[in-house]
Amino acid sequence: MPKRKAAIAVGGVAALGAAALLLPNANASQDKDTAAAGTARTLKATDATTLAAQLKQSLGGQFAGSYYDSAKRQLVVNAVGDGAAVARAKSAGAVVRQVENSTADLQAAAKTLRTKAAIPGTAWAVDPRTNKVIVSADSTVTGAKWDRLESTVDGLGSGTATLKKTGGTFKTFVSGGDAIFSQVQGGGVRCSLGFNVTASDGSPAFLTAGHCGVAAKEWSDSQTGQPIATVDQATFPGEGDFSLVKYDDPATEAPSEVNAGNGQVVAITQAAEATVGSTVFRMGSTTGLHDGQVTGLDATVNFQSETDPNGVDTVTGLIQTDVCAEPGDSGGSLFTQEGAAIGLTSGGSGDCTSGGETFFQPVTAALAATGATLGDGGAGAGAGDDQAGAGDQAGAGDQAGAGDQAGAGDQAGAGDQAGAGDQAGAGDQAGGDQIGGADDQAGAGAGAAQEQGTKHHHRNRQQGGTASN
Repeated sequence: MPKRKAAIAVGGVAALGAAALLLPNANASQDKDTAAAGTARTLKATDATTLAAQLKQSLGGQFAGSYYDSAKRQLVVNAVGDGAAVARAKSAGAVVRQVENSTADLQAAAKTLRTKAAIPGTAWAVDPRTNKVIVSADSTVTGAKWDRLESTVDGLGSGTATLKKTGGTFKTFVSGGDAIFSQVQGGGVRCSLGFNVTASDGSPAFLTAGHCGVAAKEWSDSQTGQPIATVDQATFPGEGDFSLVKYDDPATEAPSEVNAGNGQVVAITQAAEATVGSTVFRMGSTTGLHDGQVTGLDATVNFQSETDPNGVDTVTGLIQTDVCAEPGDSGGSLFTQEGAAIGLTSGGSGDCTSGGETFFQPVTAALAATGATLGDGGAGAGAGDDQAGAGDQAGAGDQAGAGDQAGAGDQAGAGDQAGAGDQAGAGDQAGGDQIGGADDQAGAGAGAAQEQGTKHHHRNRQQGGTASN
């Protein structure tokens, strides 16, 4: 078998606004002005992530989340109480804000929601900007379901949680980056390749969405081509939505880069944690390149089960964003302009015409759980070691403790979800655009199936040039 170069190729037309923003700032450097002690520093988003990890460790139980103020280019840290640790946080260059809810309080609220209100079509995430848990309900949550959800949120208190309606329905967007294809009983499945990686045994592989990996075992780089890669690990639902897929040919060239369209290639050098408020880019085989901001962390999404009409597929530990996505974008790449791998497209609501919200599997957690490293063995190593990666960019003295980003390793163990393979096959046929591959080839037109409720929109990455969708 000849060597296959698994570069990330574009499917669909790249969004010009996102593309214009991406390249001019790709090598933007940090403001090097030295701030006086106690004065907020000007930081790049990646450096803010590293500083946040350090301060999380320093503040301990006083830490209540953080976010990046992109307008001022400052890190804002929430703290419960005051004291020497808070003073050190200010001295380190963060804006420190006193809040009422601790991290433990917000986690307890999320646990109550999981116990009492795991209703298909709902989602919740911690929003450090409001110091609350933001609970979302899609258009399918009505009647008794809405009453149950509203009652649960009210019981948490207005100072702890907020309930909102969101347009459309929550569904998985099986696709992203280059298109990948598989044939299953009853039709075809298409998803998107997220990032090329190196498996723990040294073989070339890639990461994609877990709901793609449980839907099909073998994947091709063309709709009618022979399989070139086989699923090694897959997690969905449960503690994540990610798959590790190994290339069948050990000589496959798998560069660590994202082809963002229009001749733009972004080298992926590390994995990094998401920071609320930071700008991110999503590449998908249906809709191309789009950008937006991270809006929440540790999100839980309750998808309607596609194998059990009365069931729910709950996924935890996701990143919430206002980046749009459509069917066929699942598994695709979420990254920063500096070349840090952030997430894999999981699911969400809306589309790229009216907008929406999309959830992503953190790459750091997927690497930690699978033992893989980024394609060229770059910074962002697998088992949670120094996942911050981008923190190496930070300014003077703030580097110590960057390894605290490895907290994403807490996601390890998601492999316990291996049984999620029960999701394979039938469930992925819902929504029309999944079957036979024909509708999936329509590019952005595949998004028309979004209004069909909660479903998996599998899409794949096209080898080499452009995706066939």
